[in-house]
Amino acid sequence: MSSPERGWSAAHVGDYRKRVFHERDVLTRALGEARAWQQRVLHDLLDFNAGTAFGREHGFGRIRTLDEYRRAVPVHGYDGLEPWIERMAAGERNVLTADDPVVYFTSSGSTGAHKKVPVTPRFMRTSFFPFFYAAWASMVEHHPDVVGADAVLNLKQDPLPVPKLTGDGRPHLGASQVDFGAAFGEPLSAEPGTSARWAALPVEVAADDHLEKAYLRLRLAVEADLRCVIGINPAAVAALPYQLTLWWERIVREIRDGTVGGRAVADPDPARAAELEALARRFSPVRPAHVWPNLRVVFCWTGGVASLYLPRLREDYGIGVDVLPAPVAASEGPTAVTLDRHPRAGSLVVTASVYEFVPADLPIGAGAETLQAHELEPGGEYQVVYSHVGGMYRYAGGDVVRVVDRLGGVARVEYAGRATPSDAVGERLRESHVVGALSTALAESGLEVRNASCRVAGATRRYEFALAPYTPWSGDETTRIGERLDAALRARSAGYDSARVQGRLAGPELTLLDADAFQRDWHRRVAEGTRPAQVKDKLFRQDQADWERLVGAREGED
Repeated sequence: MSSPERGWSAAHVGDYRKRVFHERDVLTRALGEARAWQQRVLHDLLDFNAGTAFGREHGFGRIRTLDEYRRAVPVHGYDGLEPWIERMAAGERNVLTADDPVVYFTSSGSTGAHKKVPVTPRFMRTSFFPFFYAAWASMVEHHPDVVGADAVLNLKQDPLPVPKLTGDGRPHLGASQVDFGAAFGEPLSAEPGTSARWAALPVEVAADDHLEKAYLRLRLAVEADLRCVIGINPAAVAALPYQLTLWWERIVREIRDGTVGGRAVADPDPARAAELEALARRFSPVRPAHVWPNLRVVFCWTGGVASLYLPRLREDYGIGVDVLPAPVAASEGPTAVTLDRHPRAGSLVVTASVYEFVPADLPIGAGAETLQAHELEPGGEYQVVYSHVGGMYRYAGGDVVRVVDRLGGVARVEYAGRATPSDAVGERLRESHVVGALSTALAESGLEVRNASCRVAGATRRYEFALAPYTPWSGDETTRIGERLDAALRARSAGYDSARVQGRLAGPELTLLDADAFQRDWHRRVAEGTRPAQVKDKLFRQDQADWERLVGAREGED
C-alpha cells in the first residue's frame, strides 16, 4: 500500500492546520457577540452593495436596522432573484453585487432546474472561507493522519476541464468542481484528498461519464491505505460499499495487471491482488473496513434521511469509525458548522449571513414574519432565510433546520429536511415528519432500513413506503411497523392526523425492496448524467416513472 502522506508537504500540512484552527476559533469567539456580528454583517452587505441596481431599488443606502431591511426587501426564493441573476450572467455589471462574480455555482434545487448562484470575491472572503475552513477543524485535530493526499478518498471532487460558461464568460459549475486556489487566490483551500493520485485520473474519460470516473477513482484507491472517506452527500457514501461488490472482479484484475480502465498506465501489483482475493474468500461481501483496515473517518451530512441508515452503514467502514457531520449549507450560502465534536448539529455562522427564520409549518413568502436567531426554541423546526454580501437577500433556500440546543448562547441546528411538504389532501407532511416517524417506528420494532422513500399512491389516497430492510422482515413484522409508522405520523403531524380521522387518507402501505435497490437507483441516476454530488436521497417521489424505477428494478439489472 502507498504512503498516507505522499501529497502534501509537512509545511503545507502545518499551514493548513493553523488556518482551520484559526477560523474555528474566530467563529467560536463570535458566538459570544452574535447579535453584534449580525448587525455588522447587515451593515456590510448594505454599504458594500448600496450602489447596485438591487440596492438602489430597495433603498440600501437608507437602511440601518433589521426591521427597516425587512420592510424594504421581501422574502423570496430563487425565482425572486432569478431576473437579477440573469442580467448579471448576461454581462450587466453592478446588478446584485458591487464586485463581479468569478464563477456561478450550479444547484439542482428541489425541482431539478439548474440555478445560477453568483459567487463573488467579497462573499468568498467574508462568508464562505471562514466556515469552509472551520468545517475541517475537528477532523484535522482528532485525526491528524488523514490530511495526507493518499489517505483520503474525496467522493465529491469532480474537476471539470471545460465548464459551461454564462453569457458574461464566467464558469457555471458545481461548487465541488471549482479550484478555489486558482479562482480566489486561496492556496490552502484544496480539500483533503484533492491531491491524491486518484484525484487526477491517469486516463481520459468523457466529462459526463460519471460512473466510469467513480470506478477509476475507486480502483486506484483500493491500492492505498485509506484513512478517510469524504462524501458530503451521504448517498455517495452509502453507494461505495455496493460499488466494491459491483466492480470487485474488475478492480482485482486491473490491480494484478497494472491497468486502469483497461490501459496499462500503472505498475502491476500481484501482491495486493492476492490480498484482495484472500479477503473475498473470508468475507462476503467485502466491505470498506476489510479493504482499508486503517480507515477512521467518514465526513458527510448526517441529518435528514441519512439519519436512518448511517448508524448501520458506519459498520461497513469499520468499528469505531467516526462519522463527522458536514456543514449545513447550500450552494447559495452557509447556515451552520460544527465547532466541536457534536455528531449532528452545528452553530450558526453568525459572521457569514444575516439569519432569519420562519416556523417550518407556516407558509413562507414575500410578507412572511421572521424570527431572529435568539428567538428560536430548542426542539423547534424552522425554515432558514439568509442574506449575505454575495447577493442573496432574504433568500429562502427551502431547507428546514431543527434546533438541538445552544452553544455560547447561539442556536445549534441540524438539517431536518426540505421545506416543501407532501400535500395531497391537506396533510402538509414534511420530510422531518416522515423521517422522525420512521425512526420511531423502526426503534419500537427493533428493525433497520438501508433507505426509504414514499409517495401518495393513486386513487387509494394512502402513503406508500418503499423500504429496503437490512434483514428480511416477516409478514407480522411488516404489519406491525406499518401500524407503528401510522401512529407516529399522526403524533408528529396534525395535518396527517386530521386527514386520517376524516378518512381523506387511508393507512400507509409498505413495499419491501431488496437490500441494494436504492444503490442501483443511485447508479442509474448517475449513469443518466447527474453528477454524484447532486444525486441525493429522495424521500418524496411523486413522479410515477421515478417511483417505478425504484420499486420495479431487480437485482442484476446494473
